[in-house]
Amino acid sequence: MSTANSAAEFEPVIGLEIHVQLNTNSKLFCSCAAGAGDARPNTYICPVCTGQPGTLPVLNKGAVELGLKAAMALSCKLNERSVFARKNYFYPDLPKGYQISQYELPLAEHGRVEIEPAGAAPKTIGITRVHMEEDAGKLLHAIGSEELDYSLVDFNRCGIPLIEIVSDPDMRSAEEAYAYLTALKAIMQWSGISNCDMEKGELRVDVNLSVRPRGQEKFGTKVEIKNLNSFKAVKDAIQHEISRQCAAVKAGEIITQQTRLWNDKDGKTAPMRSKEMAHDYRYFPDPDLVPLAPAKELVEKMRAGIPELPAARRDRLMKDYALTAYDAGVLVTDRALADYFEDAMKSAKIPAKPLANWLTTSLLGMLNADKKTIAASPVKPAQLAELVGLVESGKINGKMGKEVFEQSYKTGKSPKEIVEASGLSQISDEGQLETWAKEAIAANPKAVEDFKKGKETAAGSMVGFVMKKSKGKANPAKLNEIIRRLLSA
Repeated sequence: MSTANSAAEFEPVIGLEIHVQLNTNSKLFCSCAAGAGDARPNTYICPVCTGQPGTLPVLNKGAVELGLKAAMALSCKLNERSVFARKNYFYPDLPKGYQISQYELPLAEHGRVEIEPAGAAPKTIGITRVHMEEDAGKLLHAIGSEELDYSLVDFNRCGIPLIEIVSDPDMRSAEEAYAYLTALKAIMQWSGISNCDMEKGELRVDVNLSVRPRGQEKFGTKVEIKNLNSFKAVKDAIQHEISRQCAAVKAGEIITQQTRLWNDKDGKTAPMRSKEMAHDYRYFPDPDLVPLAPAKELVEKMRAGIPELPAARRDRLMKDYALTAYDAGVLVTDRALADYFEDAMKSAKIPAKPLANWLTTSLLGMLNADKKTIAASPVKPAQLAELVGLVESGKINGKMGKEVFEQSYKTGKSPKEIVEASGLSQISDEGQLETWAKEAIAANPKAVEDFKKGKETAAGSMVGFVMKKSKGKANPAKLNEIIRRLLSA
């Protein structure tokens, strides 16, 4: 059964649990470096994060600050007192036999994220809770392309600080889930809370999904989906699982509460294990950690550090620069990109729309091809603004602009310097243009005849004649105007 066909009978209910790695230098409860990255396995470890007997955790203040900042950026209510708890389960990547997390008293609750799904009305997605916890290790089942018949354990990630953001079950489609993920990731990145690099495990997503007959208030049986390594995988897995559950319910099958893995290659989910309940983990307050009660001064300091967030900045860009919702939306996908645009606008009096076009097409196109970020752009904001000014003033045409841009990108030189050195300035002198226009008219009698019979496009061959003669330097707009005036005289 397709998602489209089942939509009339069934309604999906979707919630997301998102783990976000906090941008700290050290781990949550010890001084080991948090940025292990691709380091050799088991080199960023110590007795604390590997759970050696007799060791005690010491809470990382920087992680708490980022957790508070994240909660406030998500409009959550901060709890005056939160408690770290031991989540007990046994797995090879968990050396202590429990994970330090938060349960009954989390860091914050009752937040929201505003989303704008493609082709749908804006919607508010509720946040159930934000809590802090430490990461587990990593199991390796292969070395390079060689599959192993055993597993290896890398404890480098043990103890890395995370926040888990649990949404309300407010999403009703894969598109809404995708929009929520996109908005939440932007908030985390803009606020400096996390880099959210999924390839490095800095943002991980679990999907909770059930279906129910349309119009029914009671939720169906929930299934959790794991092993989602991209936003596309999240979207595809949701669409597949909606279809699977709808078909099963319609066939009279019983949906069992379980955890399923997404197989990206096959485009299907498969059972992993029965879904654990909270009591299975035997949560209890960690006796080695006192309750967390952040001072009001610390809370206000973190609140003051929250920048203008993506949705607010998009609205301001539309208001201040008369940009379309689409253009402003593209610019706020990356804080550095939006900063680049505004820095360029401040450096010269130029129209915003052409600048946005040059930035999001020409510059981003070359940066993406070179696998560079906007921060590493060889063309600085003032240089791009200078180029746009040259094109918009008519000193160079669009074709010349592309040549100048490419040279500026390769050399780092300013567009004005390149134009002056290479003689690329566009010729806008009316006397010279009229002389060339008369030559073009004399050389193209057939085109002149066609134009006078009402074939307006015939003027194009005369413009082309002059462009060739001037080696592309004639101002085409002024030239076209002069040719038409002469032919209409």
